[in-house]
Amino acid sequence: MTVHFIGAGPGAADLITLRAQRILASSPVCLYAGSLVPAEVLGHCPPGARLVDTAGLSLDEIVAELVAADRAGLDVARLCSGDPSLFSAVAEQVRRLQQAGIDYDITPGVPAFAAAAAALGRELTVPGVGQSVILTRTAERATAMPPGEELATLGAGGATLVLHLAVQRIDAVVAELVPGYGADCPVAVVAYASRAEQQILRGSLAGIGEQVRQAGIRRTAVIVVGRVLAAAGFPDSYLYSADRDRNER
Repeated sequence: MTVHFIGAGPGAADLITLRAQRILASSPVCLYAGSLVPAEVLGHCPPGARLVDTAGLSLDEIVAELVAADRAGLDVARLCSGDPSLFSAVAEQVRRLQQAGIDYDITPGVPAFAAAAAALGRELTVPGVGQSVILTRTAERATAMPPGEELATLGAGGATLVLHLAVQRIDAVVAELVPGYGADCPVAVVAYASRAEQQILRGSLAGIGEQVRQAGIRRTAVIVVGRVLAAAGFPDSYLYSADRDRNER
């Protein structure tokens, strides 16, 4: 028996991988977060599969479901929103599975920040403007951030910053970032990226808080901050330059 951690993607039912579909179709047990995983994704599960909504469960209760399936000799599909490598609590679950001697594997998915960038029609790494992307979150109503990972510290170099789980404290985010990025720095908020109810806000750090309040966005949103969002007169990538020696190795 194996626990399959699967990235369910950012929300759109067709943004899961072929591998994810195959594993879902062969797993008689599926654990998912009902508030984040669309019902259409569950349609890939086999008829009669045990479907467990984990939205109201503690970590211990979730692991108990995994252990029970293992004892019954059943494979489990554990759906994670976005990609399991980011803010998915996979690390805690894997630690417990290892202690219990239960096998697992991980299938990547489309992360929310990638869906947000696609919705914005923007590349997050633009030549001469920004070549680094920092993925982070804030600590309010969540586990404390480690020392040195405060927003002001992370944003000191001006890299493109992508924040998850932070839109509910947009004013505090702006206050921490303005000293490093400037009040005129471009920012975008994408809520429910890739879904039918997707919302996109664009502006500057100075005005984005009011936009968020007027739109009533309080959850399931990604904040993107950086000059790449408004980049225009940037140089072409050297990789595709006509001046590049195509015989280089």
